[in-house]
Amino acid sequence: MSRLFIAALQVSLDGYLQGASGEVDWVDSWDDALGLVPGADTAVLGGGMYPGYEQLWGSVAADPRTGAAMLGREVTEGEADYALWTQRTRHYVLSTTLEKVSWETAHLVRDVGELRSLKEQPGGPVYVVGGAKLVASLLNEGLIDEVRLIVHPVILGGGKSPFAGVQEPRTLQLAQTSTGRNGRVVLMYRA
Repeated sequence: MSRLFIAALQVSLDGYLQGASGEVDWVDSWDDALGLVPGADTAVLGGGMYPGYEQLWGSVAADPRTGAAMLGREVTEGEADYALWTQRTRHYVLSTTLEKVSWETAHLVRDVGELRSLKEQPGGPVYVVGGAKLVASLLNEGLIDEVRLIVHPVILGGGKSPFAGVQEPRTLQLAQTSTGRNGRVVLMYRA
């Protein structure tokens, strides 16, 4: 039995990951996604996302006040817990452009074939953190088993689509819906 690859993404009501200028200040907490992937013991992220991800979560883990300065608001308890999770959890970074990764828990992957091998290894679910290019490429390769969307009640009017780059239409099966905090809705789809 292969491990589940689960993408958990925060999106606006009109379906964007970021606003037109890359803004994500409408996300009032980043701790929801890990709660959607219970038991995850591995993470996968793209090379474009890795530098900022490493900087933010490494800073929060070291001192939540530093993270608060980066976020422009207080770090939530869940975000502090997530930051500690990032420090002890293996992260695979898929990139053909990064020369190295500096986190002890990070492993640079040059080829999606290595992720296929990871899928066949024993272990818990794999949290596909993102970004959008990574999620689209893993969907194209048939590696994503579930997509979990945290839909925020905000309309951005434009921005970055979470599925730009998907090469052919895909029909996913709605498996579960739930309500989250602050008017959010969580949608779980199986690929």
